[in-house]
Amino acid sequence: AASAESFKMGCGRARGVRRNTRDMFSKKFGMKGLPSMSTYLAPYKVGDYVDIVVNGAIHKGMPYRYYHGRTGKVWNITKSALGVMVNKKVRGRIISKRLHVRVEHVQSSRCIEEFKRRVAYNEKAKAEAKKTGKRTEVLKRLPKDPKPGYIVRVRKAIVDGKKTKEKVQPAVMCAVPYELLA
Repeated sequence: AASAESFKMGCGRARGVRRNTRDMFSKKFGMKGLPSMSTYLAPYKVGDYVDIVVNGAIHKGMPYRYYHGRTGKVWNITKSALGVMVNKKVRGRIISKRLHVRVEHVQSSRCIEEFKRRVAYNEKAKAEAKKTGKRTEVLKRLPKDPKPGYIVRVRKAIVDGKKTKEKVQPAVMCAVPYELLA
């Protein structure tokens, strides 16, 4: 027989599956209610990238809160759900987790758009270079250059609400030398 303390209600630590999801699973202002038909009619193929975004109005097929906002790859398609492969960091290693999520909690991801655009541009540039016989510019992504220097314009000093003839001397900003006080 279980003791009365094990069934105590109230101030204990929450251990439920949906704990700490009050704001996470709530819907935005003006977006409440059931999903539209376009949610159910969206085409998904195996290999597509999808974002898992939980719809709080639909309780069936709802993923665990860790996967909310994660991006994964479709590996299986069933009648009303998608099998999504998501990477999860567990201690020191990354595990590929496979879970089935209903289509109401999934939307197609835009994570690969920029990559596809860059690949198309690079292929076009290579074909153009091959046709003209000239070398292409560097097609790899490069880090941004440092910002160029510029001259700071100094305004005239304002004393008691009136401009004076003397110019304000700009303050010179430089690193303070490190001194070891021993």
